[in-house]
Amino acid sequence: MANDWQNSARGLALKTLEDVFVEGAYSNIALNKNLKSSNLAERDKNLVTEMVYGTVARKITLEWYVAHFIADRDKLETWVYVLLLLSFYQLHYLDQVPAHAIVNDAVAIAKSRGNKKGAEKLVNAVLRRASVEVWPDPNKIKRTNKRYATLYSVPVWLVKKLIEQFGKDRAVAIMESLFVPSKASLRLIDMRQKAAIKADLGLRDSQLAQTALVADSGRFAASKWFQAGLVTIQDESSQLVVPTLALKGTETVLDACSAPGGKTSQIAAQLTSGHVTALDLYDHKLALVKENASRLGVADKVKTQKLDARYVHQYFAADSFDKILVDAPCSGIGLIRRKPDIKYNKANQDFAALQAIQLAILSSVCQTLRKGGIITYSTCTIFQEENQQVIETFLQHHPNFEQVTLKHTQSDIVRDGCILITPEQYHTDGFFIAQLRRIQ
Repeated sequence: MANDWQNSARGLALKTLEDVFVEGAYSNIALNKNLKSSNLAERDKNLVTEMVYGTVARKITLEWYVAHFIADRDKLETWVYVLLLLSFYQLHYLDQVPAHAIVNDAVAIAKSRGNKKGAEKLVNAVLRRASVEVWPDPNKIKRTNKRYATLYSVPVWLVKKLIEQFGKDRAVAIMESLFVPSKASLRLIDMRQKAAIKADLGLRDSQLAQTALVADSGRFAASKWFQAGLVTIQDESSQLVVPTLALKGTETVLDACSAPGGKTSQIAAQLTSGHVTALDLYDHKLALVKENASRLGVADKVKTQKLDARYVHQYFAADSFDKILVDAPCSGIGLIRRKPDIKYNKANQDFAALQAIQLAILSSVCQTLRKGGIITYSTCTIFQEENQQVIETFLQHHPNFEQVTLKHTQSDIVRDGCILITPEQYHTDGFFIAQLRRIQ
């Protein structure tokens, strides 16, 4: 059959990479979709996952290597080029797989996939050369930003921005850390079950969040604890947001950008007579919020509403809320470890447009907050344009607000009264949290 090449681990990896690189799909979504529809054994599915995420994470590096073995990339069919990237990843980073097996499988895929013998001959020739010749060393690239971009597979603009904002040494540490696999992180719903869950699932305490349990790896969505609504999957850094609201239980809370609902349910769990209104732009995302709240047994505390958070003040009266969470739409740069394709899909100019949206949301929701009430502002990015600059600009235009100084036992994540976690510090998602109080 024409699509037989997709029935192997390497074939399915190629199909997924084409979805990502050619069709613009998100790597995690494309991978999950293709694995779900495959009949591969679990071991092969793990190999597909490794190859897809590895090739995406190392794309710029792999392109640099491949360029030394082919004459003209533009003359190659797109799928052939993606197959070469995938094969070069295996040759360079999967030491346990014999080179001849990688070459033979790639040639077989090319033979099954291609309509012309030229494709399989080219793949065979390039990979046989690559399997025996010494590869060039990116450490010898003279231009600093180009060298780091190639070594760490980070676009040059992003290298420059990291160095500008964090200095060279910390920027390099951040980039290096992105190749460390993401930890599995759970949030405890009932702290009384902590010891039993830790022992059963082989977890350890988080260094950042009291509610978090972590492991180097693992899939816990099928566990009895998850099914019973006693844990949920949520990164450690994300779990630090809701505690800053210091909920007493009776508040009327707004979660202005709520999907998929992890923080909404975290808020709702701390409410007694209070309730939380959860907003989002899309029905299917609000459905996720409801599903999350229902699974965790807090649906009675959550009301969802389809609304653009930039227009909150047009739908809710002044003094409607005691506390507001703005987990703002952002570039997501802090999520690169888990979603490596983010770094290729963003551009430097995105930040100004995102800042305008973030400020518009804050300027709208602040009009519905009661005097003495607080707004917690958070993002999953690490750059000043979406973080400190947003807070500074907001305060300049809203003299009836002041910044609340946040604290944490890990002092290295506290900066200018805000929490800023970069990926290399605790191998979590990058995250930013700030707080504002209405004083007039």
